Formats: sequence, C-alpha cells, structure tokens
Amino acid sequence: MAVVSTSLAGAVTSQLNQFSGLRKSFLKLDASTANSNQSFFQNVASHIRLASSAKACRGVVAMAGSGKFFVGGNWKCNGTKESISKLVSDLNSATLESDVDVVVSPPFVYIDQVKNSLTDRIDIAAQNCWIGKGGAFTGEISVEQLKDLGCKWVVLGHSERRHVIGEDDQFIGKKAAYALSQGVGVIACIGELLEEREAGKTFDVCFRQLKAYADAVSSWDNIVIAYEPVWAIGTGKVASPEQAQEVHAAVRDWLSKNVSAEVASKTRIIYGGSVNGANSADLAKKEDIDGFLVGGASLKGPEFATIINSVTAKKVAA
Repeated sequence: MAVVSTSLAGAVTSQLNQFSGLRKSFLKLDASTANSNQSFFQNVASHIRLASSAKACRGVVAMAGSGKFFVGGNWKCNGTKESISKLVSDLNSATLESDVDVVVSPPFVYIDQVKNSLTDRIDIAAQNCWIGKGGAFTGEISVEQLKDLGCKWVVLGHSERRHVIGEDDQFIGKKAAYALSQGVGVIACIGELLEEREAGKTFDVCFRQLKAYADAVSSWDNIVIAYEPVWAIGTGKVASPEQAQEVHAAVRDWLSKNVSAEVASKTRIIYGGSVNGANSADLAKKEDIDGFLVGGASLKGPEFATIINSVTAKKVAA
C-alpha cells in the first residue's frame, strides 16, 4: 500500500488531523527519528497503523490489481434530449486512451437515445435495477429490460439509493446477485457518511457493505467496486489521494481475507466523489485506485475525456 512518510511529530499530528476518521498509514521512520518520537507514537497507536516495507518508498506506481483501468460516468437525474445529444457528440469526437474500459449511465428514459448514437467505444450502464424478474412492480426497471436496450452494466448501492431512497445492504446485495445471474456487470458502490468517518467507522461501514455483496453473489468476475465517500459526493470536497488509497487498499485486503487472493487481485476498485479533470491524474497515480466513477464532471464531454485519459498517470516509477 502506498504510504506517506514524515519525520516530525508535529507533521504527523497535522496529517492525523487531516485524515480524521481513518487510521492513517505512515512509512516506518528511521531508527534515530523513531526513538525520539517513540512516546508520541505510543499515544496515538490506537488511531494509526504503522506500516513498514523492505522496499524503498515508491512514487508513482502501477495498479495493485490486475484489471484494466475503468471509468464510469453517472449522469444521475440530469439532461434533456438536446443536452444529451450535445454530450454524446462531444464524447464521440474525443480522443480516448485505448487501455481504459469506459461506461456512461444515462437516465433510464435516455438509454435508448444514447445507445443508438454513442460510439461503441463506450458501454452503457443503468443507474439501478429491480431485484428480480419484471412483473407487477410499478416504476421499476428489470435487468431483462436493461439487457434488451444494450446495457452491459448497472450501478448498484449508490449512496443516493441508500440514504435518500432507503435501500439497505441486503436488498442491494440481492439486486447485485440477480443482475450478475443475467449477465449484467455490477458497479457495486460502498462508502461512509461524514459522521461515520468522523467517528472512525470508515472501514467498519465499507466492510459491512462489502459483506452484503459477498454474502449474495456467487462470483466476482463481473463486479467493479466503487468507493464513494458520501461526504465527497457532489460537495466539491474530494478525498486526498492518500485518503482514497488507504481505503482502497483496505478494501483489497478485505477481499483477500474474506473472498480470495485472486478476487482481490482481479477486482477493480474505483474512486468516486467530486472527481474532476484537475484531480484525476493525482488520484490515478495511487496503486489501488483502478479508475473512477464520475458524477457532475461526466456531464462535460471534454472534462470526462480528461478523466478517462488520466490512465496515463498510472505508470511504474523508474
């Protein structure tokens, strides 16, 4: 896991305050510095995890996972036929890096319009689906209907579905299982509220949400995990690269311990939460950040292209 080093207790205190609610990781200090700050670290040991490595500190690193970089655009409840036509035109004319899987999630009523006009380079994802086969479920959309429109993915467990609509972990897990059983990939969202983060419960919340998926699904072959801290969605606040990396690494570790090492390596873990063209490259450099789920910035074709092309920032340090 990528870590941040420091040699002064004051600097550590500053970092600890910045990462309120998470157990921040630091490089192992050299012997002289560690001795002088031993008592300091003993006092904060319950709040941080000290990490050491036999290797030298790395700068830009390759993905810890083995999957292809993945960028999704969640258009949410936005757009008109006219504005979406313009957005599609911008995306069709954009030059996109080839080594990225790209999907966009239009509102249900515009899926057909987007599918019939968007370049085949970009796949279509739905923003939600019903828990099983269609029938007398007014207002719901079945996975079978999504497949009929050409959707290859569906976004499930988004914070707005959890905290505005009221979907619980188990209900979301069952949705994921059914979508996967019908051959539709799942972008499985997890993430903590601000008060949960400030209470130091970030990992507890994310692991609980992960467990609900793990308990329901039989295979992780077609799942992408999207870590979206709720406090950073649509607020303009974005987790720092170090904050996001720590949670992504913890998620990968959870998968390794609770599912399998193979699943941990193969499953792509993407970040969402006020991602934009200005911060995507720095986030992409982190080894456990395998892409992005983008909200508002995905409604701007040129900026979304910049985010997609941030894959170029993910290179192994010399």
